[in-house]
Amino acid sequence: MRDTVSHPLRTALVTGATSGIGRAIVAALRTAGLNVIATGRNPDALAALAREYGAITVQADICDTDAICAAVASHEIDIVINNAGILSTSGPFADTDISQIDAMIDINLKAPLRLTHQLLPPMIARRRGHVLFVGSIAGHSPYPGSCVYGASKAGIRLFCDALRCDLLGTGVRVTEIVPGRVETALYRDTLGPDRARAALYEGYRPVQPEDVAGLVRTVIDMPLHVDVTRMEVLPTDQASGGGSMVRFDPDGTTA
Repeated sequence: MRDTVSHPLRTALVTGATSGIGRAIVAALRTAGLNVIATGRNPDALAALAREYGAITVQADICDTDAICAAVASHEIDIVINNAGILSTSGPFADTDISQIDAMIDINLKAPLRLTHQLLPPMIARRRGHVLFVGSIAGHSPYPGSCVYGASKAGIRLFCDALRCDLLGTGVRVTEIVPGRVETALYRDTLGPDRARAALYEGYRPVQPEDVAGLVRTVIDMPLHVDVTRMEVLPTDQASGGGSMVRFDPDGTTA
C-alpha cells in the first residue's frame, strides 16, 4: 500500500464511530495519517477516540444530520464513511413493531442519504471526494427474519449504483463495502451474546471489524482515477452463492 500522507483526500467523517467497524475505521485512518471526524452518541467512547487516536469528535444522533453538518461546517471534508447502522430486531416481519421498522429505515437508509446530500456539493465543487457506505450481504440476498434490515441495505446498494452514475465526470468516487458476518455488537445487541454466538458465529471464523477497516483504508488509498465500486468481505468459511429454498416447519420456524 502506498503512503497516504501525500494523498489529496485528507479529512474523513466516520459515522457510528464509537464501536465495532466504525471505531476500527477511525483507528485505521488515523494510523494512515488522515484527519478523522468521528460521530456517535456515546460521550465516553468519543472521548476515548479523541484520547487514543486524536480524532475530532461530534456527539450527535445520526438522524440529526443538520446538527452533524453544522458541527463540521468549518472542516473541508473529503471522505464520508456512512457506517452507522442498526438491526433493531430479527424475526418475522408481521411480528415486527412499527417503531423498529421506522428505526431501521431512518438510521440505515434515510440518515446516510441525507448526510450525503448535505456534504456532497462541496466535493463536487472541488472535483474530488469519496463517499463510502457500509452495506450488508443482507442487502444482496434474502435472509429469513431480515425483511426490513435487508430492505434498508438493499436501498443503499441501489443508491450507490445510481449515485455513481450521477457523479460521473465530477471526480467524486462512490464505494459500497458489503460485509458478511462480522463479529460486532450489532448482532449481540439484538440477539444477546450467547444466541448471537450460537446462531451466527459457531463453526465460523468471523470477520473482525479491523479486517473491514483495512479494506476501507485500501479503497480510499487507491489512485484517484480508480473507483472500487463495491467490495464484499465474507468469512472464509461462509459463502452467499445462488438461491436457497426456505421451507416451513410445523413448529412455526423456517429452515
